[in-house]
Amino acid sequence: MATSGTTTFDLSIDEIIEEAYERCGVQTNSGYDLRSARRKLNLLFSEWGNRGINLWKVELNSATLVNGQAEYSVDAAASDVLEAYISSTSGDPVSGTNDIALTKIDRSAYAALPNKGAVGQPSQYYVDRQRTPQIYLYLTPDLNTYTTLKYYTINRIEDAGAYTNNADVVYRFLPCMCSGLAYYLAHVKSPDRVPLLKQLYEDEMDRALREDGARASVYISPQSYFGDGV
Repeated sequence: MATSGTTTFDLSIDEIIEEAYERCGVQTNSGYDLRSARRKLNLLFSEWGNRGINLWKVELNSATLVNGQAEYSVDAAASDVLEAYISSTSGDPVSGTNDIALTKIDRSAYAALPNKGAVGQPSQYYVDRQRTPQIYLYLTPDLNTYTTLKYYTINRIEDAGAYTNNADVVYRFLPCMCSGLAYYLAHVKSPDRVPLLKQLYEDEMDRALREDGARASVYISPQSYFGDGV
């Protein structure tokens, strides 16, 4: 049996737009149509960020702890910090590396801490989600054992740039992306197709999310005994 032997299929921004317009039953006839579609594609990526589905954009980061410093900047491309821990080594784990997981708390819990400048081994962190997010550690590190803060961020999907570019989306979300853009375009170009395209979009989204989920044998969610924020 002859096969291609390749697994590199992808779509350029231009091809994504063309596919979406075909699903709407219309053709792109002007530069404005292309610009409008690219704008809607970026809005779609923003919607996905709100849904928190861009797991392929999860990245491990690190920052050197500074004695007596509680605040650490996060890259502006990050939309949130998922997990954080302190480590005794700055690079990849080696024999003898010690890591301690930190508990994420919300703004109310952080505001209620009585002495935010207290120095010791950090056990909690709060993420201030501004345009450039900030991590606040509690306790403020003393560097006795742990020298590095390591944290996982979930980053924004890159903008749809030049029409010849590929989208910053993994292959399993390609059908969902085309369906979503078609649904967005239909509100302007084919209002009669909106219900159908919305259903198709949500179906494709559901399949992609189920495929994108963590396949762990056991997932343990720790119970909190210190209120909603801790």
